[in-house]
Amino acid sequence: MRSMTHADYLALRRFPALDGLRAIAAVMVVFFHYGGPDWLQGWIGVQMFFVLSGFLITTLMLREERRTGRIALPEFYLRRAFRILPVYLVLLGVTVLGSIAAGTFFSNGIAGALKYYLTFFNEFGPGNPYAQSWSLGIEQKFYLVWPLLFVAVGTVALKRRISVALVGMLLSVAFVGLTLTHPNGGWTIHYFSILTGCVLALVMHSSRGFAALRPLTNPVVSVFVSIGFVAVHIAVRPICALLGGFGGIPGHNLVIPLYAAAMCLLLPALLAPGPVQNALSTRPMQFIGERSYSLYLVQGISATVIAFIVPELSGIGQAVAVTTLGLIFASILYKTVELPMISCGRRVIARRSVKRQQQLPGPQEPPRLATIGHAKP
Repeated sequence: MRSMTHADYLALRRFPALDGLRAIAAVMVVFFHYGGPDWLQGWIGVQMFFVLSGFLITTLMLREERRTGRIALPEFYLRRAFRILPVYLVLLGVTVLGSIAAGTFFSNGIAGALKYYLTFFNEFGPGNPYAQSWSLGIEQKFYLVWPLLFVAVGTVALKRRISVALVGMLLSVAFVGLTLTHPNGGWTIHYFSILTGCVLALVMHSSRGFAALRPLTNPVVSVFVSIGFVAVHIAVRPICALLGGFGGIPGHNLVIPLYAAAMCLLLPALLAPGPVQNALSTRPMQFIGERSYSLYLVQGISATVIAFIVPELSGIGQAVAVTTLGLIFASILYKTVELPMISCGRRVIARRSVKRQQQLPGPQEPPRLATIGHAKP
């Protein structure tokens, strides 16, 4: 059993185990909201999504730059829009219409929160039936700003011969500092998790950076790393209690950076073939992982339906019922909204690409923007 090489990593077209990780994260969050066991600490599952977002989006941009010599920002934004907005807006509309029909549009907080949900400042909206979408506000601002920053930082770093990964690490540390000093640091800490994933992608794209993490991709080592991560997750609650009130900062704001760092050790261990990847790549895991975005957003509607049908249900029974019904709704959304709109986005991008090629006067070498990670072996 050998460790993965850098060439093996760069040749991967997709990371199948990450579907399983998304599945676990989504189910944990739903269980946390609707009666799941407290020891599970499902609230921190959102941090899995944040680290994954930073890692995957940055990896996609790095590989696009490596393949084409440029990063097409308009196409990036189009892909994100067709991927994120359709389900988000459909479920926001259902929530608004359902609240109006129930006569609770003004009393349940959704009326006051609409201005935040339509501008993706969701985290600042008051409690309401669509409150779980707060993390979309964090991610959408990341999707908007990070590609621009990525190109700008990459260009400057290239000219100054500065490691982009080092710049990313400094940005992450700056966010921790902001969290510890900002009066509303509870929101800024989530950007640290995303930036941690970005830094991991930058490190792994470099041959020298990958060499440092390569031992984690050994199938045997990956088992122990995964067991260690589970231990870290189970320890989240006692760690929060231990750190609670430290200097007036809530314990969970201090444990999130530790958890994000643990995720950065886990992700390389999940990329190489082995028992852990096999377990996370099973059909049930892939099924839930592919629908995790819709499941996350539809959980409130699912819980409302369950409460109407079985109002006395609580605890683990409620968590299982809400998750099961949520998966049914998510499957419908996945097939009728997500996949068609992703395909539509690809067609729009393909037409833009053809039109751009037709406008070129002749064969040209594409401009190299933000060249990153071309470290020599």
